[in-house]
Amino acid sequence: MIETKSVRISSVKHVADYVLSVRWVSRSTTRIDLRELVYRLKGLKPLRDVRMFSTVAKGEGGHSIAWPDDLDVGADALWEMALTQAGRDDAVEFLRWRWRHGLSLTQAADALGISRRQVAYYASGKHPIPKTILLACKGWAAEQKAA
Repeated sequence: MIETKSVRISSVKHVADYVLSVRWVSRSTTRIDLRELVYRLKGLKPLRDVRMFSTVAKGEGGHSIAWPDDLDVGADALWEMALTQAGRDDAVEFLRWRWRHGLSLTQAADALGISRRQVAYYASGKHPIPKTILLACKGWAAEQKAA
């Protein structure tokens, strides 16, 4: 089985108004402010009540966070938000490239001519992604489209 989206949640805790502390299965913990999301998406309108928002729990299998009334947000979207809020737009661009093309860590490494470990570092946000790698992603995608 090819694992293209390995982002999963270990636990989640409400820490303030619309802010959550999310512990990932990778053992890293991030704080994510969901205020903008809650007020932008009509489907999340019930979460504008902070008491309701504070009832957050880990979704099934750690693939989301969930609230009563079948409200949820996927782990991959949360990870993207965490990276964006940390100023890591480079990592978001890299993840989206991998996910858009359905590439495992190994396949992405082969496509870019780098080690699987380095791809994992980039995907986790642990290492900044050089412009040359982001350009290589775009070049690889253009080659795939042309083929």
